[in-house]
Amino acid sequence: MDILGGHLPELIIVLVVILIIWGPGKLPDIGSAMGRGIREFRKASSETRDAMRAAATDVPATPAPQAQAAPAAEPEPTPAPGTSGPSAD
Repeated sequence: MDILGGHLPELIIVLVVILIIWGPGKLPDIGSAMGRGIREFRKASSETRDAMRAAATDVPATPAPQAQAAPAAEPEPTPAPGTSGPSAD
């Protein structure tokens, strides 16, 4: 079995180019920054996954029954002009 699937020469070339561009003094800073970025990404990923799991467990299996609205009371009819109101029979 070949390490890195046969891509070891390409990896060495990339590392040499990085060393030439930034120099040996900057490599620890770059590695540190990359490590911090990966750590933050994993933390955010873990928090998102936990939030999704919590939201999935909070959802009830069946929807809660809706409260039935009471029928609205019909307003009393207004008397026609010139009448004294509803007549009592």
